[in-house]
Amino acid sequence: MASPTLKKNYRSTPALQQFYTGGPFAVASDGSFIVCACDDAIKIVDSSNASIRSVVEGDSQTVTALALSPDDRLLFSSSHSRQIRVWELSSLKCIRSWKGHEGPVMGMACDASGGVLATAGADRKVLVWDVDGGYCTHYFKGHKGVVTSIIFHPDVNRLLLVSGSDDATVRVWDLMSKKCVATLERHFSAVTSLAVSEDGWTLLSAGRDKAGLHLFFIFTADMVVNLWDLHDYSCKLTVPTYEVLEGVCVIHSKSPFASSLDSYKRQKGRKKKSESPAIYFITVGERGTVRIWNSEGAVCLFEQQSSDVTVSSDSDDSKRGFTAATILPLDQGLLCVTVDQQFLFYSTLTHSEEMLKLMLSKRLVGYNEEIVDMKFLGEDEQFLAVATNLEQVQVYDLASMSCSYVLSGHTGIVLCLDTCVSSSGRTFVVTGSKDNSVRLWESESRCCIGVGTGHTGAVGAVAFSKKLRNFFVSGSSDRTLKVWSLDGLSDDTEQPISLKAKAVVAAHDKDINSLAVAPNDSLVCSGSQDRTACVWRLPDLVSVVVLKGHKRGVWSVEFSPVDQCVMTASGDKTIKIWAISDGSCLKTFEGHTSSVLRASFLTRGTQVVSCGADGLVKLWTIKTNECIATYDQHEDKVWALAVGKKTEMLATGGSDAVVNLWHDSTASDKEEAFRKEEEGVLKGQELENALSDTDYTKAIQIAFELRRPHKLFELFSELSRKREAAEQVEKALHALGKEEFRLLLEYVREWNTKPKLCHVAQFVLFRVFSMLPPTEITEMRGIGELLEGIIPYSQRHFSRMDRLIRGTYLLDYTLTGMSVIEPETDAKEIKDEPETWPEVKDSGDWPSPENADEEQEQTLEGLKEKASSKKRKSRKSRDRAQKKVKETAYTKISAISLQA
Repeated sequence: MASPTLKKNYRSTPALQQFYTGGPFAVASDGSFIVCACDDAIKIVDSSNASIRSVVEGDSQTVTALALSPDDRLLFSSSHSRQIRVWELSSLKCIRSWKGHEGPVMGMACDASGGVLATAGADRKVLVWDVDGGYCTHYFKGHKGVVTSIIFHPDVNRLLLVSGSDDATVRVWDLMSKKCVATLERHFSAVTSLAVSEDGWTLLSAGRDKAGLHLFFIFTADMVVNLWDLHDYSCKLTVPTYEVLEGVCVIHSKSPFASSLDSYKRQKGRKKKSESPAIYFITVGERGTVRIWNSEGAVCLFEQQSSDVTVSSDSDDSKRGFTAATILPLDQGLLCVTVDQQFLFYSTLTHSEEMLKLMLSKRLVGYNEEIVDMKFLGEDEQFLAVATNLEQVQVYDLASMSCSYVLSGHTGIVLCLDTCVSSSGRTFVVTGSKDNSVRLWESESRCCIGVGTGHTGAVGAVAFSKKLRNFFVSGSSDRTLKVWSLDGLSDDTEQPISLKAKAVVAAHDKDINSLAVAPNDSLVCSGSQDRTACVWRLPDLVSVVVLKGHKRGVWSVEFSPVDQCVMTASGDKTIKIWAISDGSCLKTFEGHTSSVLRASFLTRGTQVVSCGADGLVKLWTIKTNECIATYDQHEDKVWALAVGKKTEMLATGGSDAVVNLWHDSTASDKEEAFRKEEEGVLKGQELENALSDTDYTKAIQIAFELRRPHKLFELFSELSRKREAAEQVEKALHALGKEEFRLLLEYVREWNTKPKLCHVAQFVLFRVFSMLPPTEITEMRGIGELLEGIIPYSQRHFSRMDRLIRGTYLLDYTLTGMSVIEPETDAKEIKDEPETWPEVKDSGDWPSPENADEEQEQTLEGLKEKASSKKRKSRKSRDRAQKKVKETAYTKISAISLQA
């Protein structure tokens, strides 16, 4: 058998992240994304796969209100700081902000034009703002409590604004007259939701009181829905719902929901009792079920038989049910938000066998607590079972990262899980919980088919059989191991059977943290907080060997798939491999800076992947004891590690509630490196061709693409020596983009630190600053840091040049004093010498051409005599002349050219 190819690198994809912590949210006009409040930040989430598109950083205060403009161009937000901000979604920049309320903003609504924003505050006020100007256009007072909900009338021609408050009233405001035109008083507690019918003449409201009926569709926790006539603001109808309501939605006539309901009514043979059009509406509340009502007769047409909301063992009703609902655009169905921060997407209604059915198409989990364990699920490993600090196990579809279903049944937090595919093709999940029990689940039916009780402590470790897959082992904080048989399971089990323990043993002195079954099902290994790992023979749990050597508790154990050895990971920051035969330690891996919490074999037992409390994931090669890769993609402890049996894809999760999927990128990285090398060779040839053709613009562009700063320096240095250097450089720089300019400034910063290269750096820097306007330069990423590195060296270079220039003045003075350089002579002195030009009276005095040569010889002889007479001057006259030269040099020093 050929030796396996070692893995050298993995690439991670954030598959599951926190994006919603409760509170406000807004859905895009096309339903493609959802804007969610996540503590003090705002996260924009793709509604198809829960991936985070972008994050808008807040002001360190909890977000209290969100709204989108109708064209999804602008996002409006507010927090406990009371600052109202307008964000441009394309650039994620805050383009406008202001304050207006004296308390937190509790609700926002943008009108259909997108130019007007209404805000409802805890200061009992309703304000209307001009979005472009940021000024207040309307100021409404009248509510006696916190204003909790607000909507514009959907008809842009009817300038009405409706608000609901904690004072149990609904007020209708006329934007033209700037007055309250109606006060609707039927609620007995806070109004939570408002909606307007399709024709625009009926209002619906919902609240948290326990009594009261309203028309103008008002839903309240008084267990009624009230419909209000907007002609005269009277209550037309009260629909008792017998549920504390949190949301109400009106179904439009062209919606698939309405089509399904009309078809169902025709099938049932029901006829309308009145000529007025019926209004269908949806209510959600504390029950966690969706109900559809007909205003005609106040009839409930549909109610979910069971809730899709995950039920907590906590008896507090505030932690159950729905908090909001909205009908998605473009016939995408219904979106409901749960108390535990989940988004449930329901598809349109279907009816068969005289029953209506609402299908849950997608579940996006906005907030997970600490992830404690997870495993891949299914034959093709298309699903991931995740255990968090909840009583349920969430099963995610890896394609969409939607929570496909939830396994509910434990009454305590699930601490561990394992999965397997039986010989008959059934996919099983086994879970251990703080309720001291183990449960066996079937993936296809999504039901619990077996319960094992008998442990007296929390079950912290479970492991399935690897070969026969007809048993599993559990370990508990009661320090015992139990072997559970799967015999007696039937395909049509309606009620979970009681699982039987085939063997029990008191295994350790402290809590058992981890279990692993050997590939041939002959052995099981247990790791404990007592710093030991024990190997037991199955099925009778007879002790084989005790592995001692760790200085802290053992968090993870696993058998090698090919050798007679077992691997352990410990709180002492090490990973050890032990021989089963004699319990000797074969290898020790050190490198983690904190406890190693999980470790698994890879690549047919030749490599190891580990994760720990330091938030690191490490890849090791066993033969060389070398850590070949370290990944830091988690911000806290990494408790969970899952390895795919076929693809060897990794999944990690931990205290930061993030699940990362890791894919082997060794082959793709190798191909990418080869492709880049090949492209580099071709680009290098293009660069040489451009240089031979003296095409500096193309050569500089290619040098940037190849990231060759030395070649760029050579090109700019050669250009700076040419006559038309400025034009050539500007032509080359015009072809660069903003990011390339930033890279060029990085290179200039490095060149500028060396005196031999600084002249080229200053030459290029001058050209860049001459070309680019200051606004573009300041917008460059990291420009401040770059300039901080350029300025000090530039000042040093100019100081050195100034000293050199001043030094040349002394040289000129010295040479002039030595008569090596003749001093400049004034024009007046030249004028006072009459012997220079003879007086000419007329043209006849000029020498004839025949005598020209003769006169020229006489003139030269005269000059020689004068020169010899000057040399015979006395020493005193020479001193006087030198003094005169010095004075001339001092007076003319300012006129000396820098080039001299």
